[in-house]
Amino acid sequence: MRAVLQRVRRAKVTVADTVTGEIAVGWLVLLGVGPADTPKHAAWLADKGANLRAFADSDGKMNLSVLDVSGSVLVVSQFTLYGDCLKGRRPSFTGAAQPAAAEPLYEAFVAALKMLGVPVATGKFAADMQVELINDGPVTFVLDVPEK
Repeated sequence: MRAVLQRVRRAKVTVADTVTGEIAVGWLVLLGVGPADTPKHAAWLADKGANLRAFADSDGKMNLSVLDVSGSVLVVSQFTLYGDCLKGRRPSFTGAAQPAAAEPLYEAFVAALKMLGVPVATGKFAADMQVELINDGPVTFVLDVPEK
């Protein structure tokens, strides 16, 4: 499982001209699922994102989590995080989990964040989405679940 976390002042996702999710301060999480991922991976990644100290404290140092700043998380599924661009000119997506396997893990990630007390908004799994954001910093991290 792979996530790109972007610290945002606000973000929203639109599907077919309808806003499906919107947040103020927090993380925009682009989430990709690999074929070997499990619900344990989803829980680990949710915990890491919820508790990652990357928001400014009163001294301006990255010392607070999204929970500490009463922020939210906008989760957007993005299988292209597993795109392989090494050969040729067209990416290969064979490294991404199939939708039937990926969707329950996407939902498990969202549920794990909610269980940690993080307000969560989402896009729509496997939809064509438009994502708008105001990066804060910019601060961006790529998180991969640890290898077994």
